[in-house]
Amino acid sequence: MLLGRAGGWRVTTYYTALESLYDGELKAVKGCARFHCSHGRTPLGKYPEDFLKVVQMEGSGRITGGPRRGRYLNWSHSVGFWLDDSTRDSRGRPLKPWTSAAADRSVLARGQRFAILGCGRDGSGRPIEPKVCAAFRGARWTVTDLFRPGYGGENHADVYLGEEKGSRLSESPFYTTLNGATLGPS
Repeated sequence: MLLGRAGGWRVTTYYTALESLYDGELKAVKGCARFHCSHGRTPLGKYPEDFLKVVQMEGSGRITGGPRRGRYLNWSHSVGFWLDDSTRDSRGRPLKPWTSAAADRSVLARGQRFAILGCGRDGSGRPIEPKVCAAFRGARWTVTDLFRPGYGGENHADVYLGEEKGSRLSESPFYTTLNGATLGPS
C-alpha cells in the first residue's frame, strides 16, 4: 500500500545546527530564557550571525561555547527565540533524530507513521546515492510537527536528521531533497 501516488512526494530534511561550525560576526539575541514564553526581551547571548540564520531556518541550534554551552537556542515564527534543554516540535515535545517528521496537516496527519519506500532524485536530478537512500528507507518516521499553514504544500514531508556532526550537515549527502519519493504506511 502507498501513501499518495508512487514517485509523487517531495521529502526535505531539517536538522539541529551546531554553533561551533559557524564563524560569522557575533550578533546579540533577545528572547525567552525558558520554554513556555513568547516574544521575550531577555538577552540570550551573542552568536555567529550565520548560525542564527540556520537556527531560524531549521528551528534549533545547540550552543557549544560560553555560559549557555549545551543548551539549545530554538526559534519559531510564533514565539521568537528561546533557550531550552532540547529541540522541540510544535507541541513542545523533544524531536527524535531519524524518527520525527513534519508535514502539512492536510497531507499527513499528526501522529501518522510512514516509511520512505523509494528515494527518487536529488535537487539536481541525480539519483540519490544508494547508501543515503538505504538510510532513509531504513527509518520509520512519525509526523510530530506541522508546517506553518501554506508552507509545506501538497505531498511534502520534512524529516528530522538530528544534530550536525563533524562538518556542516548541509555539506553532507544526507542534507538533500528527495524529489519523486514514494511513501508508504509504517
